[in-house]
Amino acid sequence: MVNIPEVKLGIIAVSRDCFPIALSTARREAIVKAYGEGIYNCKITVENEKDALKAVEEVTAQGVNALVVFLGNFGPETPETLICKHFDGPVMYVAAAEGDGDMINGRGDAYCGMLNCSYNLGMRHLQAYIPEYPVGTAEECAEMIREFVPIARAFIGVKNLKIITFGPRPQDFFACNAPIKGLYELGVEIEENSELDLLVSYKAHAGDPRIKEVCEDMAKEMGEGRYYPELLERMAQFEITLLDWAEAHKGARKYVAFADKCWPAFPEQFGFEPCYVNSRLASRGIPVSCEVDIYGALSEYIGACITGDAVTLLDINNSVPKYIYDEDIAGKFDYRITDTFMGFHCGNTPECKMCDTRAVKYQLIQHRLLEPAGSEPDFTRGTLEGDIAPGEITFYRLQCDSEGNLRSYIAEGEVLPVATRSFGGIGIFAIPEMGRFYRHVLINKRYPHHGAVAFAHCGKAMFEVFKYLGVKDIAYNHPAGVLYKGENPFSK
Repeated sequence: MVNIPEVKLGIIAVSRDCFPIALSTARREAIVKAYGEGIYNCKITVENEKDALKAVEEVTAQGVNALVVFLGNFGPETPETLICKHFDGPVMYVAAAEGDGDMINGRGDAYCGMLNCSYNLGMRHLQAYIPEYPVGTAEECAEMIREFVPIARAFIGVKNLKIITFGPRPQDFFACNAPIKGLYELGVEIEENSELDLLVSYKAHAGDPRIKEVCEDMAKEMGEGRYYPELLERMAQFEITLLDWAEAHKGARKYVAFADKCWPAFPEQFGFEPCYVNSRLASRGIPVSCEVDIYGALSEYIGACITGDAVTLLDINNSVPKYIYDEDIAGKFDYRITDTFMGFHCGNTPECKMCDTRAVKYQLIQHRLLEPAGSEPDFTRGTLEGDIAPGEITFYRLQCDSEGNLRSYIAEGEVLPVATRSFGGIGIFAIPEMGRFYRHVLINKRYPHHGAVAFAHCGKAMFEVFKYLGVKDIAYNHPAGVLYKGENPFSK
């Protein structure tokens, strides 16, 4: 994954001057030992404001971009919160549990100190990550720090991200149109371009000497008989165009994602559908969302940072037919038919997340719309089609609504090992209580039809990321018996 941050952790211990500094220092050393390699151990134990500045200066000089502040005892309220103020990156606070043996001179009261720490962070309007239960032994704190890594990676990525778009949203796809105000609140930069800008750049890449190598890589990735040989050069030229644009236009940002208009004009003018190329970039941590879905691209990028793996963007598309449910799901999996649906897109899911039947094909709907009836597909070719591989998933989205408010949803589930009997990049998804979630979150809160998919159960980390980014409304699929706001309690 070439487009997501590498987290370099550091830890700073703090100590209140009326407690033994050796207690906090020794407890810090125990955490570092329990964590193992990969965390920079700042030797300054912070007792005052000058210590705080020196410690931040030290970890910054060492390239630390995600910081753990450890309350080995009660902790000094002002210095420990100034660390968060002056450190340029995500900061986590954890505190020491008692248990060193000496409850007279060896009691640290960090359980109490964490309360004052949180109070002071709030007074200074500072955002920090505090785990669900932030007090623990060395081993427990080390585990909390491990869970902090993907959260920090996503936070760093978002704060250093530029989303590059090409073209306005397609007609009648207003659901993909959302205020960009929320992007700036998150710290994301955006560059909006015309489809013509992309076409001009694409044509300028004709004959690029790198095309041959990319063609060879595409052929190797797909395997013989699973692609159109005569289409490779066009698609390779497009891939190079996007990568060059990203490099030339990221500006002061480190990471990029794309939101491109992929129809109806694109295939006829470029000579292919962009889906397969989009899937290849997504597999490297560079999401390219369909239909200029800006918040879809952002959602995909967050998932890639959290999992360190490929993600995709799908339509929450169609119900599972009863005959498929009766034949392949009922009695074999513990899901009702309303817990299931099909997630679909034309062909943008990375091949590494698809069944072995995957192949580069043509977009059936666009072929009907854009090419002569009964003709062989031409420029509507270029989709990556097949069933999505079974396994655990997290279905989620971060969105800015029409009022300019950031909101999100997260639901864990799975892709079932059941054939879809359909076209496109598609899978049968199962999420507990999906029917109620569909009605009372997706419909009631007016979410668009696109959802991002991470290929793991990562709801815990994703919830913490959204919370850390300041998103107030984080919806999830309520279990049976837990009602949504406005849900009829008399419904069966």
